[in-house]
Amino acid sequence: MSINRRSKNITEGVARAPNRSMYYALGYEEGDFKKPMIGVANAHSTITPCNSGLQKLADAAVAGIEAAGGNAQIFGTPTISDGMAMGTEGMKYSLVSREVIADCIETCVSGQWMDGVVAIGGCDKNMPGAMMGMLRANVPGIFVYGGTILPGRYKGQDLNIVSVFEAVGQFSAGNMNEEDFVQIERHAIPGSGSCGGMYTANTMSSAFEALGMSLPYSSTMANPHEETAASAAVAARTLVEAVKADLKPRDIVTRRSIENAIAVVMATGGSTNAVLHFLAIAHAAGVEWSIDDFERVRRKTPVLCDLKPSGRYLAVDLHRAGGIPQVMKLLLNAGLLNGDCITITGKTVAENLAAVPDAPRADQDVIRSLADPMYEHGHLAILKGNLSPEGCVAKITGLKNPVITGPARVFDDEQSALAAIMAKKIVAGDVMVLRYLGPKGAPGMPEMLAPTGALIGQGLGESVGLVTDGRFSGGTWGMVVGHVAPEAYAGGNIALVQEGDSITIDAHRLLLQLNVSDEVLVARRAAWQAPKPRYTRGVLAKFAFNASSASLGAVLDRFD
Repeated sequence: MSINRRSKNITEGVARAPNRSMYYALGYEEGDFKKPMIGVANAHSTITPCNSGLQKLADAAVAGIEAAGGNAQIFGTPTISDGMAMGTEGMKYSLVSREVIADCIETCVSGQWMDGVVAIGGCDKNMPGAMMGMLRANVPGIFVYGGTILPGRYKGQDLNIVSVFEAVGQFSAGNMNEEDFVQIERHAIPGSGSCGGMYTANTMSSAFEALGMSLPYSSTMANPHEETAASAAVAARTLVEAVKADLKPRDIVTRRSIENAIAVVMATGGSTNAVLHFLAIAHAAGVEWSIDDFERVRRKTPVLCDLKPSGRYLAVDLHRAGGIPQVMKLLLNAGLLNGDCITITGKTVAENLAAVPDAPRADQDVIRSLADPMYEHGHLAILKGNLSPEGCVAKITGLKNPVITGPARVFDDEQSALAAIMAKKIVAGDVMVLRYLGPKGAPGMPEMLAPTGALIGQGLGESVGLVTDGRFSGGTWGMVVGHVAPEAYAGGNIALVQEGDSITIDAHRLLLQLNVSDEVLVARRAAWQAPKPRYTRGVLAKFAFNASSASLGAVLDRFD
């Protein structure tokens, strides 16, 4: 590449000399202005184990950029730890951080006129935030995943973050002694890396590999392993080649490549959050994609992987079994992937997968064959009905019978709902309704891992329904329905539910129904008043004012 975008920009007009002087202060020499300027969006922090191991990847990326003839420009992005914030006021900032990260990357890349960007992230919102920012800026970009965590161990059993939340329920139910409870808490997270199951971080990293915006095999590596840094260096060199070829994110992220990503989410049993985030990613890419498209892909895609939270294995086990490329090869051979989609490597999906075996290895049972899937159809179902006419998301696999009709137990916040569970006031057959927790209402759409983990720990995961306009952790499983839209704060029917009302969750019929007559709902609506905003200043107030419906991705820049 003979001249970069920044060099061309600063040689035009009277600002040339002052602008070049700023770069000379950073150690540039004359020849550097002919090299591509590559941003490194580094989410390293010591806030969370998910991101504490990212600096070595940023260092490897910088070395890879320089070795490939580019100039690296490092800048930071923030993160919020969902695991640490769960159940607290801080959880409201989690989804907000997705937008902040996207804004950071768009602002730095566009404001500094960079030629490309390597985005490095670990915790849940790092991934969608980075992808949205790269798509907005639309200069060549690649995502580098920080890597999954290794499992903790106690009494010969693998542990992960969800083990702790479920232990809370077991301890409160009297099914676990205090010593085991304390030791699980101390041993569940052994070091750096993102939560170990097919939870939100590993779901999004896997989806980005399928999308074509990350390197093959990179999405299931463990952060402590040396291959992770080596992959970051290769990613950086790949990005420099993409700059030379002018291969941009919006060339890669298309309707067909999003179909590939969602097929992999379904095949791996991924997080409900993938629905919310890919609606936002599609919006940033300018791609037509609706909540109904998830249901379309789900119906034709089997669940092939036996992964937590509803299965047995962790992401490190998937990596050893052949990783996402093996899953993708099975889907490709079955006609369930679009093999002609271009990827950041410059090759198509089919070309990237050419050397991958047609069948999974016989010495593993993490990845199943198409002839013997975990489930015939995908696990993330889109339910509709009078309680959620815009749609909501239910995780329906791992349940013996994903159908329940029961009395509503209504809560206007997470804390009172959790208190009721811990006090054993929730019994089999109940349908808990947690509302005013949507994008505008909470605001920030917090995750409900504490209540769902407590239910599972008490043995109520399959016998109690939980419906919310908030979100769920990727570690959640059970009779749960989230992202109910319209949300309560916007006047959705979930705001009109009263204690004892009959509610039906029926995954077979894709139905979420409040069994109350239209006439009664009309009368209740006439008496309903929207609550006052919880926040009137700052980032939460801005999010509440601008956020779109969850059925549209809860994005802040949808003005149509």
